[in-house]
Amino acid sequence: MTRDWVRRTNHVLRPDPARVVSRIFLPGQEMPTVGESRSTAVLERVLLLSDSEVDDALAEAEMVFGHRHRELTTTWDSNAALVDHRVDKAAHLSPARRRLVGAYFTQEFAIEGAALFNPSMAEHPDQGGVPDGSVRFVMTVRAVGEGHVSSIELRTGQIDAYAAVTFDPPPKFAVLPEGRMATYDRQAFERMLSDLGGDHTNSDFVLALLPATFSRVELELALTRLRAQRLTRGSAVRTIERFAWVADCSYSVEFDPASDLQERVLMPRSPAETHGVEDARLVRFRHDDGEREYLATYTAYDGRSVTSQLMRTPDFRRFESGTLSGPGSRNKGLALFPRRIGGRFLAVSRADRESNAITASVDLHHWDEPLLIQAPTEPWETVQLGNCGPPIETDDGWLVLTHGVGAMRRYSIGALLLDLDDPTVVLGRLTEPLLTPNDDERSGYVPNVVYSCGAMIHAGAVVLPYGCSDTESRVAVVDLDPLLAELKDGR
Repeated sequence: MTRDWVRRTNHVLRPDPARVVSRIFLPGQEMPTVGESRSTAVLERVLLLSDSEVDDALAEAEMVFGHRHRELTTTWDSNAALVDHRVDKAAHLSPARRRLVGAYFTQEFAIEGAALFNPSMAEHPDQGGVPDGSVRFVMTVRAVGEGHVSSIELRTGQIDAYAAVTFDPPPKFAVLPEGRMATYDRQAFERMLSDLGGDHTNSDFVLALLPATFSRVELELALTRLRAQRLTRGSAVRTIERFAWVADCSYSVEFDPASDLQERVLMPRSPAETHGVEDARLVRFRHDDGEREYLATYTAYDGRSVTSQLMRTPDFRRFESGTLSGPGSRNKGLALFPRRIGGRFLAVSRADRESNAITASVDLHHWDEPLLIQAPTEPWETVQLGNCGPPIETDDGWLVLTHGVGAMRRYSIGALLLDLDDPTVVLGRLTEPLLTPNDDERSGYVPNVVYSCGAMIHAGAVVLPYGCSDTESRVAVVDLDPLLAELKDGR
């Protein structure tokens, strides 16, 4: 179907293999199938270098790599400290030799060496200096690097009074955050442990020792009590492992305030994320008291299974992440409504892997059994349905962008319209997709795909960023009024 009110722009965000971060490198442990460390042998060879060889090697490393990173020498110093225990009298090393040790135990990782796709968009927290009629946005985008490991990157730009989109210049550097002490919620812990199964007697014993919110130190003290009784408590070791896994999957990070928002990269940190953090669905959430917070549901992938996670940030500098529980959070693609409805948090769920449903929560952590609202009926969605980001509030109802998978596994983007007061009521749906892959969008890592993780409305239009064939990102602009009219005609 041809619609003159759906327009693709000329924007194309392609992956830049030169955009890198610095990470710890452990010789011999870089491959998942090889675990024998060669760190000691490498250190011995560095210690045998003469002072002049050390100076020359360090100068060359600074010349070749220094311009690609912020504060690279600080990273080298930090990584050298991580292997101090392998160096006899490490404190007696010269600063230059110690820094060179750090350089040998550091590697570059091309965060978007393979792909940059599946974007999501929301209003930027800082609207200062924006021209009248325009709005500044922040966009998450999924970057894929070596080993098909996914990270979350950020981009910014503006939408003017005529719905024209402008992106800010891409960042030169990429920076990673520092970890911060996390706090945990006992009830959320209990529900996550219930999803994992196992001996509830041991779990209940530990949980009874914990306050409503607790620190990692308090958790370790409670687990120490369980360890002391492990001879008389079956499965105690397994219970301890599960508590540690849930704790490790909830974390807090913070970026250097001097870093630019676009430089910040969120890479996998927890055991549930070892192979990637995927497809963040960003929403600017309005709490009942009027306070605003940015929430993003995303998929954590450990190489075998997927887990739904919730990330929270007030300012895109401080982030907290935690694992979700309950039947509504299963599988991929949970998308939050931007405010509570009827006193509950709501989300679009695809827990059955092929249909759209609504799930509810009282605390944003545990999601109830989902209620089906849309099953595949059209040829272009016969294989499966899902959402393409958080619902968007309009005067006529909740606009939900969807994706459908048809013959030859072709992904298309469609839409639903839901009742404002009761989103389980479908007011309309598109019988034909908004977007299907054009010829120049069909080829990529996963061919024949257009897919989005979230759009926003401005100047009477839906600004829809979307990924093409799991390779790059583009933007379409959809006039809102004719879209709503067609949705209501297709009820």
